[in-house]
Amino acid sequence: QVQLVESGGGLVQPGGSLRLSCAASGSIFIINAMGWYRQAPGKQRELVATITSAGSTNYEDSVRGRFIISRDNAKNTVYLQMNSLKPEDTAVFYCNADVHTLWGRNDYWGQGTQVTVSS
Repeated sequence: QVQLVESGGGLVQPGGSLRLSCAASGSIFIINAMGWYRQAPGKQRELVATITSAGSTNYEDSVRGRFIISRDNAKNTVYLQMNSLKPEDTAVFYCNADVHTLWGRNDYWGQGTQVTVSS
C-alpha cells in the first residue's frame, strides 16, 4: 500500500505565506503526477496545482502567480509554496499522487491539512 502524509497547514494572516509538504511512502515503484487539491466548506474539491514527474506544472487560475508547486523525486515528496494568501484560500488541502506499485497503478490521497487565512 501507499501512504501520503501532509504537513504544513495552519492559521495565517491575509498576505502571508505557508508551505505544504506531502511525503509518499510504501510499496512505490514509480510516481507519475502529483498534485494538490482543496475543499472549502460547502464546496466541491477542486484542483489547485499539479506537477508531472518531469516537472511540468499546471495551476488553477486563482492561484497562478501566488502558489508554486514543486517536488523532490528522490524523497517522493511534493510541496506547495503558498504566497499572498487570501481569505478565500481557506480550505482543507489534499495531496494526490498517481502511483505505480508492484500490483498496479492507483490514485492515492492524503488525509488533508487545514489552511485558514484570517486576521
